[in-house]
Amino acid sequence: MRYYLFVLLVSMGGFAMGQDDKLPPAKEPDTLTSIKKEPKGKRPGRLGATKNVDSITIKDYKIISFERDTMYLDTTLTIQKEYKYNYLRKDDFELMPFSNVGQPYNSLGVDLRRSDAYPRIGARAKHFNYEEVWDINYYNVPTPMSDLFFKTTFEQGQLLDARLTFNTSRRLNFSISFKGHRSRGKYRIDEVRSGNFRATTNYETQNGRYTLRAHTAAQTIDAEENGGLSLKEVQFESGNDQFQDRSRIDVRFTDAESKLTGRRYYLDHQYKLVRKLKDSSRTEKTSLAIGHQFMYETKIFDYAQTEPNAYYGESFLSPISDRARLKTMFNQGNITFRNSVLGRLQANLNLYNYNYYFNSLLVTDTGTLDNQLKGEEVSIGANYAKVIKGFDIKGSAQYTLSGNLTGTLIDASAGYRINKNNSFRAGIHSSNRMPNFNFLLYQSDYSNYNWQNSASFEKETVNTLFFGFDSKLLGSLSAKYSTIDNYAYFAADESAATQAQLDDGLFNAFVKPAQETNSLQHLKVKYNKEFRLGKFALNNTVMYQNVSQTNQVLNLPELVTRNTLYFSSEVFKKAMFLQTGVTFKYFTAYTMNAYNPVLGEFYVQNTEQLGGYPLLDFFINAKVQQTRIYLKAEHFNSFFGENNFYAAPDYPYRDFVIRFGLVWNFFS
Repeated sequence: MRYYLFVLLVSMGGFAMGQDDKLPPAKEPDTLTSIKKEPKGKRPGRLGATKNVDSITIKDYKIISFERDTMYLDTTLTIQKEYKYNYLRKDDFELMPFSNVGQPYNSLGVDLRRSDAYPRIGARAKHFNYEEVWDINYYNVPTPMSDLFFKTTFEQGQLLDARLTFNTSRRLNFSISFKGHRSRGKYRIDEVRSGNFRATTNYETQNGRYTLRAHTAAQTIDAEENGGLSLKEVQFESGNDQFQDRSRIDVRFTDAESKLTGRRYYLDHQYKLVRKLKDSSRTEKTSLAIGHQFMYETKIFDYAQTEPNAYYGESFLSPISDRARLKTMFNQGNITFRNSVLGRLQANLNLYNYNYYFNSLLVTDTGTLDNQLKGEEVSIGANYAKVIKGFDIKGSAQYTLSGNLTGTLIDASAGYRINKNNSFRAGIHSSNRMPNFNFLLYQSDYSNYNWQNSASFEKETVNTLFFGFDSKLLGSLSAKYSTIDNYAYFAADESAATQAQLDDGLFNAFVKPAQETNSLQHLKVKYNKEFRLGKFALNNTVMYQNVSQTNQVLNLPELVTRNTLYFSSEVFKKAMFLQTGVTFKYFTAYTMNAYNPVLGEFYVQNTEQLGGYPLLDFFINAKVQQTRIYLKAEHFNSFFGENNFYAAPDYPYRDFVIRFGLVWNFFS
């Protein structure tokens, strides 16, 4: 609650400051509109400012990614903004959401490339809203700037994401953000709550020799777990008017809850031992720097249930109270050489400490399960980047010197900009590491959910080739081809169940981790193109996937498409920019992965095909100055379609609902 009060005060302060000094409306993403005119040399909210306020443009409000790519704040209203106006604040084309905001997403597409060299705690179905270290952005702003995102949820609750960025001088910038939500949901025992607090800072000395960036994050995703619908054929699929009120539908249990909690501290700083500038400008010609990265993070995944349920098999204790913990610490020492001709080359030495543990040992008739996996990984690595005329070359490699979890990680790519309207990029990825920790060791009060595979599981090996072509005339095309060996997955061990148990659908009582000994091949091709005629536009995204496998362990739809027909125009004497249209989304039927709340994971099932139904949304969006207003009628075709829309077995997609909200930027 204290975070909510803090964000409210910050937002109100930003509102008060922003009313007199807000930016005029922008028509194009690259607008050069000034904030306001002041006497030269005076700028509110800045210390040591030398740039005139009347020369400040929207491009001066910079957003810097973890990879140090820089973009500027974009306050325009586009169809891409419509696609990103959701709980995750990113395009969810390859995801299928559950009925309530904040619940898991099923996967309609996968990218097998790994951004992390180390195994994670697991509970991947709970991590969609969890911001990892590479998801955090840093800011460089000339004046204080606030960003406020609001959207309604289902029944009781709201969704708010508020951010304040400011500085004390040109070289020292800060940001404070909090994203919180609560949604009761339409079904029984379906409430979800989450909170994501982030604070960042970045600093550079006046001579440019020392730079620092750091952040801290505290995140919680807390959800009630009802186990899905227990009588879906009678109460949901039949379309019986008695159950149009979804709170009347029976669910499997009413006493379960899961919770993911994380805390992280991150620091990245660098000092340039040698720094040589070009004679005619301050552009850096050559530099040699030493650097250090540090990260400490703790994660806890809890599953609690008042009474054991036979749906998950027998239990040792009552009530159920499972808790998995992971503490990690990462240190990197690096040396970086930059040259305007040779490019940027970095060599690094990495030390990764991990402690994944449970509270107690488990002694059974077949043996003893450890309660801890603890150790360290030592690796060396290198990164290279260079822009040669139109070519952009990037590469990175990491090799483990000691440790049992990791092996190698290689990424290399090259891009070429043919002209301002056409470019392409191609590359390779190769990685080799153990599966996530919950595959290797797990303990639960449910007797079936106890295993140790740290000695028997092999490292997963992924190799990927990818290609992308972006053309203003022809559209965007991307293709990825991946092979994976020793693929790890969760599935029901049907050999341990009786036929009666299988007939009753008690697959969750026998879910176990497994590895596929045969190689898998995955091909994904995605194409996007927008056609325009006057004020009308048709935006199309189509994705094709093919999986070659001996056993059905990686299940994905063959075809996913999203098509949006919309109209855009300035109205009310250009005081408002209006955008309205209809979005059609469809994916072919396939054996969707099932959801398991005890693990917080999806598992493979090959008995029930779902999908093959359309999703239709109608939206009206508007922009007034720096405010974007969103109104959407989601899944309105559920009024006249069959009740066969599922996001996972026993978990329906959402019914028709009207939701609204806004995104508002303040400047001072």
